[in-house]
Amino acid sequence: MCGIIGIVGRQQVAERLVDGLRRMEYRGYDSAGICTVENGVLIRRRAEGKLNNLVLELARNPASGTIGIAHTRWATHGAPTTSNAHPHATDEVALVHNGIIENFKPLRDALIARGRRFESETDTEVVAHLVSEQVEAGLSPQDAVKAVLPQLRGAFALAIAFRTHDDMLIGARLGSPLVVGYGDGENAGETYLGSDALALAPLTQRITYLEEGDWVVVTREGAQIFDAENRPVERPVVASGATAAAIEKGNYRHFMQKEIFEQPVVVAQTLRSYLRRVEQTVALPQIDFDLASINRVTIVACGTSFYAGMVAKYWFEQFARLPVDIDVASEFRYRDPVLEPGGLALFISQSGETADTLAALRHCKAAGQTIAVVVNVPTSSMAREADLLLPTHAGPEIGVASTKAFTCQLAVLAALAAHLAVRRGRMTRAEEAAIVEQLVEVPAALNAALAHDEEIAAMAHLIAPARDVLYLGRGPDYPLALEGALKLKEISYIHAEGYASGEMKHGPIALIDEAVPVIVLAPSGPLFEKTVSNMQEVRARGGKVVLISDAEGIAEAGEGCLATIEMPRVHPLIAPLVYAVPVQLLAYHVAVAKGTDVDQPRNLAKSVTVE
Repeated sequence: MCGIIGIVGRQQVAERLVDGLRRMEYRGYDSAGICTVENGVLIRRRAEGKLNNLVLELARNPASGTIGIAHTRWATHGAPTTSNAHPHATDEVALVHNGIIENFKPLRDALIARGRRFESETDTEVVAHLVSEQVEAGLSPQDAVKAVLPQLRGAFALAIAFRTHDDMLIGARLGSPLVVGYGDGENAGETYLGSDALALAPLTQRITYLEEGDWVVVTREGAQIFDAENRPVERPVVASGATAAAIEKGNYRHFMQKEIFEQPVVVAQTLRSYLRRVEQTVALPQIDFDLASINRVTIVACGTSFYAGMVAKYWFEQFARLPVDIDVASEFRYRDPVLEPGGLALFISQSGETADTLAALRHCKAAGQTIAVVVNVPTSSMAREADLLLPTHAGPEIGVASTKAFTCQLAVLAALAAHLAVRRGRMTRAEEAAIVEQLVEVPAALNAALAHDEEIAAMAHLIAPARDVLYLGRGPDYPLALEGALKLKEISYIHAEGYASGEMKHGPIALIDEAVPVIVLAPSGPLFEKTVSNMQEVRARGGKVVLISDAEGIAEAGEGCLATIEMPRVHPLIAPLVYAVPVQLLAYHVAVAKGTDVDQPRNLAKSVTVE
């Protein structure tokens, strides 16, 4: 979600704080601010909207000081206004916060009853007043934070600055990530706080990941970490691996476009770590449990990752004959699912920090399930808490709408499905070798799909005027229909829905008229004729069909379509990876035609760290 950076430095920090925020713009935000401390004064600057507005504010009213905190906010409590932007401050403290304080209302009411005055509508300002009360009562900053943290319920990462301490910040995390960085070289004698390693990459490669419930006192001499019981603890210092280089779009107009075109390379990188070409086998990372003993898989994810999990359900059941349950993470814990011994709980997340998914992971771990995670950030909370880490190798994904992370997730899940099938005796070595050969062909098939970019761009004007769009698919292409609809919603703001093709006549067909384009995903194969029948139902009611199929399918059913997009003929296993490309490109070009903010669509955040 939002971004945090804090610097206890030996030189002016305002410019470096803003640079850290700029590196986290991809997360999505709607306001930004910084606060520095100098000569017993909290110097705060905030602005709504894009980070450039904060830069302009700082040009008008500079903020000096060698210590400070900064934040990009994604609005939860209160509109995205300057008064609601972080940092929030009292006379004594300023702080920034990722997450949600769930019990803020009774805390706020009690503070108001004690005479405290609030300037914002946020839950965060409650924490500032609570800490300030303790400081004003004579407690040290450490004791003040120690007294306040047990009062907070919810999820938070906090970075707190104190008016009378220009050499110290305090950070805390519960359910939202926070890292400590240690300066060296030209930055020796500095210490940092950040939402992620990427924000700190230009400053240091030496970082420590705070664990759940940890809080930390950061000074120029280093960091002292305490656990949830306030006991001093040591946490390992690791190399972050995050690049300090600015992430650029290159010759592409948007990060999303660049990331769509990176897919052949990053999917190849991902598959390379799971496929053994010479032996023609699938290999997973070292594990200390027997996959053959797994009797059920529970898949939990959100958004695009959930649709990757839906595809995996088809694969696991078809190839490994392994029963699969799948849930959206925000619903999972609350239906009190039955988790029997011997189950594998599989969590899918780009960031590895998604709050709902992480909470579901811990629920399953407490219930004795074996935990596997498919993540793009191998140092994330989910990755560190898993029994089996299955990393994608998509690289940083800056566009808020996920593209290359999705196809890399599918690549990993396809490899896992094949491996499970072999381990369970449901797939012969010859069949495994055939699957490996199909997976090896994916990058070339993705390149063939991308070759239709100009054609898709040219037809985007046919979709851009629509208020509603339907996507249809059968089998593993049904989740692709859902994903295509989600992409169009996310970045073009056109209302879109995905349906299993056979469900059209059970209600959605009432929506069909000449103003509603219908995108049909239908590779030729066993289910093709049934999908063509559903297309005819749409046409008979004046609907305009865009058919995405291979040459054989288009030849059989393409006549009378508004438009067709030809995909390469591929094995059904890899069709979902290949057909992801045209729905991504269609959403992208429609959004460009409508003039929306493709990389940072309104109201969305890249990493959703609140429930």
